Amino acid sequence: MESSSTTPRIVELAAKISSSVSQLQELLSAQGVPSPSFTEDSPERLPANTFGLQDAVLDATTELHELLMEPVRLIFRFCATTNMAGIDAISRFGFADAVPIEGQISFGEIAKATGLDEPHVRRLLRHVMARNIFHEPEPGMVAHTKLSRYFIKPYIKDFVGFGAREGWPAATRMLDAIQKWPLSEEANHTGFSLANDSDKSALELLTADHARAMRLQGGIDAHDHFAGWAATDVAELYGWASIGEAIVCHVGGHRGEVAALLAKRFENLKFLVQDADKVISGAEAAVLDDLKSRIEFKSYDLFEPQIEQADVYLLRLVFQIRNDKETLKILKAQIPALRHGAKILIMEIVMPEPGAIPVWRDRELRAIDMAIGANFNGRNRYLGEWKALLAAADARFHLQRVIVPERSLLSTLEIVWDTSSSAEA
Repeated sequence: MESSSTTPRIVELAAKISSSVSQLQELLSAQGVPSPSFTEDSPERLPANTFGLQDAVLDATTELHELLMEPVRLIFRFCATTNMAGIDAISRFGFADAVPIEGQISFGEIAKATGLDEPHVRRLLRHVMARNIFHEPEPGMVAHTKLSRYFIKPYIKDFVGFGAREGWPAATRMLDAIQKWPLSEEANHTGFSLANDSDKSALELLTADHARAMRLQGGIDAHDHFAGWAATDVAELYGWASIGEAIVCHVGGHRGEVAALLAKRFENLKFLVQDADKVISGAEAAVLDDLKSRIEFKSYDLFEPQIEQADVYLLRLVFQIRNDKETLKILKAQIPALRHGAKILIMEIVMPEPGAIPVWRDRELRAIDMAIGANFNGRNRYLGEWKALLAAADARFHLQRVIVPERSLLSTLEIVWDTSSSAEA
């Protein structure tokens, strides 16, 4: 980014960083919040009222860092394929479990605990230590940092395992898939399929193998650390209290986790949870007694005509891994049950246009989008693409508004079924 002033850009950035960090620390001190550090007990998130300053510092430090690097060395850093090997080693060999909480252990002791050669352990751990994952408090000793402690969590291990053993091989073949099937949106025409030497889709292959399916689930669960992704965040993504007494049909609602959370908070809502029979089997037994009268489960295939009438249809993270053909089919399948004024809420990532959000967050979203393409041939759509899909599905789908809560990974497209339209089919 070039500056229009006569002040050199690196000086502008340094001043911005200094000013923003000072303001950030003032806010943290006033609230009694510890300053960020890599110590084991450092808080995961900063307070919400510091988000703007956080954005400013992260974007400015990233730009300054990359401006000061030599171009080829920066390209090498962007292409660092070995990073995944070091990070996967933590998960695969149980390094994080071997290191005591608030203690330390030698490279040699870790080698004995994991059955590895000490030089391998030292190489792998010092590689990730250069990224503040673990640290060496004294020569030859290993201790946790804030980052490395997360590798103790089973779903983080699964997330890393999926990325290394499923996602990375798929990413390396993504361009091969694009070259082989340049116009295809089929789920089995992917880097994942090529990496697995199979004509099956990623979902078919992953769900057929328990260990691989668990890594996939861990990857999904790990995203709960992103604001807006977790089931517990759904209540904040839409103004549920504003719809009054209503029946909400959660299409693809799994085992009713979201329905239970919303029912607990909004007593005026009743829920019908729809998913495949094998998914919802036995789910009713897990519903709290005081919610059972307001949560019902019914078997449903996403591509079959909807027969259940409701005031609101919630489709959350249904379309991300699906191509346009399948997305249109799912949208059209809802039409038979829709009454005038019924709402369809689609909760998905809506891709931002360049420059619309801070650079560090923009990079996150584009990395997620690339992963979805490599593994599933799906994509996170731009708003214009959503509008085009809704128009292609039926003119009576009226996009009323798009709700984008601050920092949320997911947006909510509020769509109203409008039979008064002159374009009614």
